Formats: sequence, structure tokens, C-alpha cells
Amino acid sequence: MKKILMVLTSHDKLGDTGKKTGFWLEEFAAPYYAFKDAGAEVVLASPLGGQPPLDPKSDAPDAQTPATVRFNGDTEAIAALAQTRKLAEVVDADVDAVFYPGGHGPLWDLVDDADSLRLIETKFAAGKPVAAVCHGPAVLRNAKGALSQPLVKDKRVTGFSNEEEAAAQLTDVVPFLLEDALKAQGAHYEAGAAFQPHVVVDGRLVTGQNPASSEPAAQAVLKLLG
Repeated sequence: MKKILMVLTSHDKLGDTGKKTGFWLEEFAAPYYAFKDAGAEVVLASPLGGQPPLDPKSDAPDAQTPATVRFNGDTEAIAALAQTRKLAEVVDADVDAVFYPGGHGPLWDLVDDADSLRLIETKFAAGKPVAAVCHGPAVLRNAKGALSQPLVKDKRVTGFSNEEEAAAQLTDVVPFLLEDALKAQGAHYEAGAAFQPHVVVDGRLVTGQNPASSEPAAQAVLKLLG
């Protein structure tokens, strides 16, 4: 049985707006069920452990998808999410792949989290798929690859685009624009149409652009795992 580690944010403040953020429900639920339905074991972790903060907008009526509806009726999954492991405790766990859902939270905590960076760097170096979707690719910004070069340097990636951030009216709220940050590290950033599924696979690195890309990004990971 394949074991997949999903890492969620513990950050719940949307900059100085007084509003809440966290992880985006679809970006957790769709991959979670893709992995579970494929027979994989899913381990959940976050920097602080316990219940990760949910971006309230992602559970609004207009944000519901089949996966979020399934999750909201799944007591076992709800209980599992409420007891995520502390990331520090699972950094060295033997897992077959790592997956980072987005939401704006990772822009503040996971981008600089030492345990997260070590997880990404060691698993990637060990030949394991590393995947992130929407704002999740922020976790790659400071990760290092061979010869201490940026891990994303010269790699094809995607993530929440400047166009999409502007549409969300959060360009001036976020600590950095993900598209610009990835390009600054030498990545070959590729954007698809706004809010439409777009997944980029470069070797063992899988990135999805937005919530609609969550399910296909998870399927890409499963394909790499054979």
C-alpha cells in the first residue's frame, strides 16, 4: 500500500484584513479522496498539529464540489483532519509521496517552515513525488535542490497566477505573488486559463494552478507512483 503525506497550513490570518484564511477545502478533499479511493494510506500533518484552519470561503455554498460535499458528510475524514500530526514528527517518516493543498495560509507559514523545507528536499532527493496545488507551490519557494540551487530552478511549474490573485482581489494583501516568486527562483512558470484545471509535471515535481487542478494533480501523483 502506498503512503502519501498531505501537509496543511496552520496559519489562519489573511494579512492585516481581520479576515480568516487557512487551507482551501476542495484542494484537500479532492486529493484526499483520489488517494483513498486508489487504496493509498493518507497521513495528515501541519506545523502545529491538530485541526488546521479552514478558509471559510472554501466551505461557502458557491465553493462546494462533489469532494467537499463528500467530506462534509464523512465523519471519519473530519475526525482525521481534526488530529493532524505535527509536521516535525513526520518529517522523516517513510512515505511514497508528499502533497500540499493550498489556500492562502501556506504563503505565511509553510513557505519558511524548516520542517517543511527539509521534508521537501529530502523526499525529492530520494526520488519521491512532491506535489502542491494552487498556493501550495509557495512551499517550494525556498526549497533547495542539488548544489544548493533553488529546487524549482529550470523546472516547469505552475501555481495560483497573478491574474487569479487579482481576480480574488488579494494582490495587495498577500505577502508575495506566487507566480513572481517562482519565476524569481528560476522556475519556468506556466499558467493556464484562469480558474481552469492546469497541471504541470516535471519529473517528480507536480504542481496544479488552482482549486480546479486539485483532482488532476492528485491523479498525476498516483500515475507517478504507478
